[in-house]
Amino acid sequence: MHGAHCVRVALAADPPSGPIRVAAVGKAAFAMAAGAHAALGAAIDRTLVIARDVPPDGVPAWPGLEALYGAHPVPDERSLRAGARLLSWVQELPPQVQPLFLVSGGASSLVEVLAPGVGLGALQELNRAALGQDIAIGEFNARRMRISQIKGGRLAAALQGRPGRALFLSDVPGDDAAVIGSGIMGPAPQGPDRVTRSVVGSVDTAVACVARRGRELGLTVNAPPRRFEDSAVRLAARFAHELSMGSAQLCVWGGESTLALPPQPGRGGRNQHLALSAARLLAGHPDLMLLAVGTDGSDGVTEDAGALVDAETCARLALAELDADTCLQHANSAAALAASGDLVHTGPTGTNVGDLVIGLKLSAAAARALPLHGGDRARML
Repeated sequence: MHGAHCVRVALAADPPSGPIRVAAVGKAAFAMAAGAHAALGAAIDRTLVIARDVPPDGVPAWPGLEALYGAHPVPDERSLRAGARLLSWVQELPPQVQPLFLVSGGASSLVEVLAPGVGLGALQELNRAALGQDIAIGEFNARRMRISQIKGGRLAAALQGRPGRALFLSDVPGDDAAVIGSGIMGPAPQGPDRVTRSVVGSVDTAVACVARRGRELGLTVNAPPRRFEDSAVRLAARFAHELSMGSAQLCVWGGESTLALPPQPGRGGRNQHLALSAARLLAGHPDLMLLAVGTDGSDGVTEDAGALVDAETCARLALAELDADTCLQHANSAAALAASGDLVHTGPTGTNVGDLVIGLKLSAAAARALPLHGGDRARML
């Protein structure tokens, strides 16, 4: 479920007319912009991309490309410069050009124009506090909107009623354009708004892709339609129970967990915390494995997507003289899962639609035949 594919399909089915200028913002910005160029080609006059990372294959050679980079998950001075450029880009649009906005998760941190009287330090403290307080993404984004001059539909208001189009990869519950990226291209709060908005990919799409692939492999599949949203520890218990007690060989869940951090946390992310919590419950069940990953290829402050744990994860931790409970108490899941060999590293994936948790139930003999470590098993899956 790549961002380029989602955008290309959407634009090929309903191409805009006239010269186009593209502004892509978020972790999947380069991928989404690539989809626009594949669908529209020379109709694109200029492209502004604001991303977190340089693409693995390097910056594309599109005519008129301007590439900027912001910080994530805590914004920095680059995020403010990128926000100022995005606002001026909107204000400078020629009358004959139609703007096309491509928005994915991460935009909240990557771009910002702060309200008068609010400094970068206050913004950073808000992000750090919210990241460590077990707060759902919707509430987190609402707090950021209140101190922004471009979030909450204010960037759309800067268009002053001119028509435009916005395509979204959603990483929020409800796939609401007013919430994605803290509403960076949500409906204008007042006045005319002639922007057409479409969600072209979400975690539901990702879950459906995994479920379909599982059925193609001949597995029985359970893919609940309701997205998860709870603490990582509680979700770990729920997923391990459903995987163990259910009849399906493959379970797929999509959503986003939360994680409350101690005063001085170690390294890790919510998916690694969830996976390590589940590993304690998988001990003694050699037929079970559980993968928890961020679809963007990163998790928290780490560059790993998440982890794939099994019945032997805690035993491997013990050999490394580490304890799962202690690592969880200190939010140090990355160190634990690195020691057990269960971290999964993908690099940037070109999408960002939230988190996936995938449980696999195999016969004991089949499980023993798989490679020992989580990263190797994840590549096979």
